[in-house]
Amino acid sequence: MKRYEALAHEISQSILDGVLRPGDRLPSVRQASSSREISPSTVFQAYYLLEAQGLIQARERSGYYVAAHVRTLPPEPEALPLPDQDSVQPAISERVFEVLESTMARDVVPLGSAFPSPLLFPMARLGRMMATSVQSLDPWSTVDDLTPGNARLRRQIALRYLIDGLHVHTDDIVVTNGALEALNLCLAAVTRPGDAVLIESPGFYAALQSIERNGLQAIEVPTHPREGMELGALERALERHRPKACWLMTNFQNPLGSLMPDEKKQAMVKLLARYQVPLIEDDVYGELYFGDKRPTPAKAFDTEGLVMHCSSFSKCLAPGYRVGWVAPGRFTQAVARHKLTTTLTTSAPVQGALALYLEKGGYDRHLRQLRQALAQQQAVFIAAVARYFPAGTRATRPKGGYFLWLELPAGVDALHIHKHALSHGISVAPGPIFSAQPGFANCLRLNYGHLWDDRMENALATLGRIVASA
Repeated sequence: MKRYEALAHEISQSILDGVLRPGDRLPSVRQASSSREISPSTVFQAYYLLEAQGLIQARERSGYYVAAHVRTLPPEPEALPLPDQDSVQPAISERVFEVLESTMARDVVPLGSAFPSPLLFPMARLGRMMATSVQSLDPWSTVDDLTPGNARLRRQIALRYLIDGLHVHTDDIVVTNGALEALNLCLAAVTRPGDAVLIESPGFYAALQSIERNGLQAIEVPTHPREGMELGALERALERHRPKACWLMTNFQNPLGSLMPDEKKQAMVKLLARYQVPLIEDDVYGELYFGDKRPTPAKAFDTEGLVMHCSSFSKCLAPGYRVGWVAPGRFTQAVARHKLTTTLTTSAPVQGALALYLEKGGYDRHLRQLRQALAQQQAVFIAAVARYFPAGTRATRPKGGYFLWLELPAGVDALHIHKHALSHGISVAPGPIFSAQPGFANCLRLNYGHLWDDRMENALATLGRIVASA
């Protein structure tokens, strides 16, 4: 993040947190430049960005002021309802399919989508890499390393781990058809029908669907909106149910956007190791951080090979290419065998194209631009939620990713909101699809990963009116 962007982000948070209130005057360019030891042009760029986001206004011969229409950000949800920790056989697939189908039409505003806008990705350059990959494709490469994946791509993934301080050998990486296949392969490697699996509550609906499809039992563990799964509840569930696996997101969890602190990750890995329970770590949003450095995966604290770290390029580089991977630790052979007997391999030309792209450089530059865009969109989006939604609305404040979790006023039915919004051409993801048990009836997950424009603002205004009238 550039210096003017960091300054703009800091000021926007102060506005949304209510530290700076509507009508307050911002420090003059000269004052801000002197106190922060930055150039006046950097301050001007930050103020121009905040003005474009609608958070501040310039007054001739007077300076910059917080915009009069800006409301403070609604408070965060502090404690989510505790789920019943009895085992549950999920049965949510039909409801999830209904919601997902509503996001696929081009004329629907995709607030309920699980993907960011494809316009944020270097599709033209990836296309050129694909053409080069196909033209230079070694015929033997289509059968070499079929199951583990393209050796060059696995080497690039191993280098990414090394940058983050993790030493993962190329041979310990299995390339998959997206992260979802990686997660399902991990689940198949360590469970059998009837086994119990610990998941977050609220949690990723695809985890619930996988558990449902495999005839497993879900044990839902309460998850904090800021810091992830509650470790006390996790230990009680481990003691009571003796599960065969734990599936969760440690970084920018879907749907909450929560980020588990490093010390909590370390304690969680140690706790799971005490019970010898494998951790299936879904880390597809880890590269979409808004801070100074990538958050540490739980894999970094694993000393026994129990953490199976899964990720992909779908959320941060190449949506639709469906290339993911897993570093399964002690379960590498079991995961590879399940891959061999199911999909066998991942598209050789696509793997080659991504390997070439990573080798040529530019990935980190793209990621910086993507994070900048998402951080800016989050600021504008949250300001719009504060502006248009009724009193009593609570909202998370993610430090990365592209999801916002809203807790609506008591009595509001999110499933009703979903249907009503859809009749206006707006999709949302209602809270009940994120749990196998009744719950989160007044919650919504909204996607701020699509470009902000008049259509998006009108959709938020309409959605706010629908909630207010519910």
